[in-house]
Amino acid sequence: MSTKKLPNNLKQKLIQQSLRRKYEKVEEEESKPLGALNQSDIPEKFYRFDQHPGYRQMKLMDQGASQLGLDSPFFKVHDALAGATTTIDGRELINFASYNYLGLNGHPEVHKASIDAIYKYGTSVSGSRIMSGERPIHRELEQKIANIYGVDDSLVYVSGHATNVSTIGYLFGHKDLIIHDEYVHNSSIVGSQLSGAKRLSFKHNDMDALARILEQHRHQFERVVIIVEGLYGMDGDYPDLPRLIELKKQYHSFLMIDEAHSFGVLGQTGKGLREVYGCPGTDVDIWMGTLSKTLSSCGGFIAGESALIDNLRYLSPGFLYSAGIPAPTAAAALSSLQMMEREPERITQLHHISTYFLEQARSAGLDTGASEGIAIVPIIIGSSVKTARLAENLFQQGVNVQSIIYPGVPENSARLRFFISYDHTKQQVDQTINLLKQLL
Repeated sequence: MSTKKLPNNLKQKLIQQSLRRKYEKVEEEESKPLGALNQSDIPEKFYRFDQHPGYRQMKLMDQGASQLGLDSPFFKVHDALAGATTTIDGRELINFASYNYLGLNGHPEVHKASIDAIYKYGTSVSGSRIMSGERPIHRELEQKIANIYGVDDSLVYVSGHATNVSTIGYLFGHKDLIIHDEYVHNSSIVGSQLSGAKRLSFKHNDMDALARILEQHRHQFERVVIIVEGLYGMDGDYPDLPRLIELKKQYHSFLMIDEAHSFGVLGQTGKGLREVYGCPGTDVDIWMGTLSKTLSSCGGFIAGESALIDNLRYLSPGFLYSAGIPAPTAAAALSSLQMMEREPERITQLHHISTYFLEQARSAGLDTGASEGIAIVPIIIGSSVKTARLAENLFQQGVNVQSIIYPGVPENSARLRFFISYDHTKQQVDQTINLLKQLL
């Protein structure tokens, strides 16, 4: 029977199931063990990029979107600054796809700091910091971050993703154990793989599951590190920090908190997860954060005791062998930090508008999962096709929000992910929720 004669919803389901089977088949093929081969028997997939599993899976996704009549949601070109609103292809839209949480990206004071740094230091430091790329503004920014966390020092990397990869990959090795929340960011996973350490995950935010792993495995390894996030980018919830500190002390382990989304967002003054619980910064061994969200810049940082930071400064590959962060980028982050401290009302307003979004969504019967309603609120739809189509319809009607679909998340938890900022208004929230209700 031709799929052309089927009802639309059944047709979409069959196409989706077929594509998922093909996607899983590609993964299965790659996992099969490879026996010894003669030179003439080497399959094309081992020396052609168009046969690489990643490329094949990407083409399957494109094929699926085409069959379902969907435009690609990726690489949309924003014509100018993207804040609470943005302009794409000449159309102004309400924007929930950027993490400019405190509205500091585009602020005149941040612009001026960055421009002044260009005139003083240029657009690049033209070398690794250990050799010739060190500038006073680097140390000023790092000391400011350390002071906010109440720790000895911090170190700024040129990439947020590389911060985790290089730090975890360098500090831990094959005799060590890395235990992480199942929803931890890809950068922590890649860093763990690079390290060669044994890696175990525990159910999301389940401290009892973490305790069981520590009880069963801690004694088998030298160093053990627990890695969690301060605010989870897919779900908008956060972990029980006091319990984490208790467990890491009990089992003589390190604790690493990835504050990419929580720094500048959680707590009354934006000091992150530790401010929520009133914990000293020194209770956590490794604080990690990014400069690209609340700090309206680019890069990442590690904060902690001097022994940790000095070790990374001299030997962490992602820092040692990379050019230093450009001075204008450091200046933008430093200026944003200063404004964050001077204007705590930005964090207050972010909390107010985020809570309003969460309340309105729940009142409309929408599934917001475990979100705490601070800057990140998912609307869980459950079907990748339905989610992608909903995001496209919202885009056509003036709302830009990113769909998160299989295999990025399990098929039954496909979602729209709303990043909320200080600059969003209740009117924009109401308009968006009403549109969602109509489209669903």
